[in-house]
Amino acid sequence: MATEFTRRIYEETSKIPCGCVASYGMIALLAGNPRGARAVGFALHRNPRPGEIPCHRVVFRDGSLCSGFAFGGPDVQRALLEKENVPFLPDGRVDMKRCAWYGGTRGSPAP
Repeated sequence: MATEFTRRIYEETSKIPCGCVASYGMIALLAGNPRGARAVGFALHRNPRPGEIPCHRVVFRDGSLCSGFAFGGPDVQRALLEKENVPFLPDGRVDMKRCAWYGGTRGSPAP
């Protein structure tokens, strides 16, 4: 049985729009535990509803992809994001300035 925090992780991750990404830390913050980024990774690794909960849209805060992406590795994660027109930088990281999602907004957060 999932904890309340895990349930909220899945709920917040499900809200990330196509073409956007969120960081593990942002999902933790939105789910109510700003220091729970590692727990977000653990919960998404055990995603009970792949395809419904878009865990491929969660990346590290610098736009790096997770080397242990649960559903096939970083190449699969990148392919899924590219299919959604998520922009990448030349070094292989997601362009967070252009497509980061902050719980209702896209792009750089307000100061």
